[in-house]
Amino acid sequence: MKAKPLIALVTILGMAFVSCGGDDGDNGGGGSGGGGGTTSNIILRTQSISNGSEVDAASTTVLTLTYNTTVKVTSNADITLNGSKVTAKSNATTTMAVDIPLSLKDGTAYTVKVTKGAIVSSTNNQVSAPEVTVTFSTRAKAQPVNPDISSTPVCATTDAAKRLYSYMVSQYGQKIISSVMANVNWNNEEAERIGKAVGKYPAMNCYDFIHICFSPANWIDYTNINPVQQWVNAGGLVSLMWHFNVPKSEGSTDVTCTPSETTFRAKNVFTDGTWENKWFYGQMDKVVATMLKLQEAGIAATWRPFHEAAGNATYKQQASWTKSWFWWGYDGAETYKKLWVTMFNYFQEKGIRNLIWVWTTQNYNGNSSQYNQDRDWYPGDQYVDIVARDLYGYNADQNLQEFSEIQATYPTKMVILGECGKDATSGKSSSLVSELWNKGAHWGSFMVWYGANMEGDAWWKDALNCSQVITRETVKIEN
Repeated sequence: MKAKPLIALVTILGMAFVSCGGDDGDNGGGGSGGGGGTTSNIILRTQSISNGSEVDAASTTVLTLTYNTTVKVTSNADITLNGSKVTAKSNATTTMAVDIPLSLKDGTAYTVKVTKGAIVSSTNNQVSAPEVTVTFSTRAKAQPVNPDISSTPVCATTDAAKRLYSYMVSQYGQKIISSVMANVNWNNEEAERIGKAVGKYPAMNCYDFIHICFSPANWIDYTNINPVQQWVNAGGLVSLMWHFNVPKSEGSTDVTCTPSETTFRAKNVFTDGTWENKWFYGQMDKVVATMLKLQEAGIAATWRPFHEAAGNATYKQQASWTKSWFWWGYDGAETYKKLWVTMFNYFQEKGIRNLIWVWTTQNYNGNSSQYNQDRDWYPGDQYVDIVARDLYGYNADQNLQEFSEIQATYPTKMVILGECGKDATSGKSSSLVSELWNKGAHWGSFMVWYGANMEGDAWWKDALNCSQVITRETVKIEN
């Protein structure tokens, strides 16, 4: 992740500032700058950071001082942050903003000092605002809520991957990383749409290798990593997944993931010379080529292959519909785990070291009386970094049940909400993030499927304005 530049934020008078001033006749206001009413007619009315407060280092980017009249910053203004000079910018209104660098450290005390003479009347340079001193501190770096969570990824060794994993562990249980699914495959369209509608972006964008079998083509080219690079350059995190399509029959150009639509059998992948074996390794090689390009560009990602493997196979009363939804689970748990380990080892052999491996459980499907857990499908601690769960239309109580059960089952792994959105059958939207978080379902991240129209953008507005949610604007990974 490249370093972020300093950004001067434009402030708006309508923002909810912390009040510390009085009427126009008061003798000054905030900080230690009293006596304004007796020495000048410039009076400090409000300040956005109150003395002695504790703030978040990642999201605190500006201190705003609001006066009773229009002001300007002098060319030789003496304004410091912990003794080092910082810049300031005045607006044409009654607001003067002191820009604080984005490199604030966690668990640190800070003092901003604005000397007398640094701020003057916009119409009379001889009328000066009183001195202001604001002291505050940043919160200590969040520690993992669950001390059993592994501190190192299972196989990721690139610097970018280790930083990504460490960041996710440090935020786990404290905040939730927002994420969205790309519009089908290899683009940032859905994330851009949300950013424009809400004014904030999801922290993570998820790309699907679903069309890798057609790439490169004039409509899809996974060898072009520009969409991912652009997202990372903007400060975003990356997630990758794969709806692994296979031919409907040997030699067919029609592809599918659905087992009832193909003669492709997962158990034949491990036999040299079979068409399943050739297709499996051929498609992996195409994915490997893109993964290595991402790795060479210094990009790390979470990687969620072979998701939702058990499907309905764990239903206690077996019937014609109690099958796996995807071909990779159709031949049972042992074949599935062998597929996972085969891919894991093959990627290692090819030199891929930038992935955080995510396995998706079916758990109870919210009903332990009718479903068994799918622990038999778990590839093993040495092959998995994170356990995900996909829940559509689940309320806060159901989220808590699933989260708690999964965390108890896999205590050394972070647990995330791999997919969420509107349930196609009931039409219900997933719980508001603020509600599920307050209930205690502290997923490490959530990922909304593309095109999920959940009350327009009201759902996203709730999510991205929730104080516990990490957006692209507040991602902060230390180098």
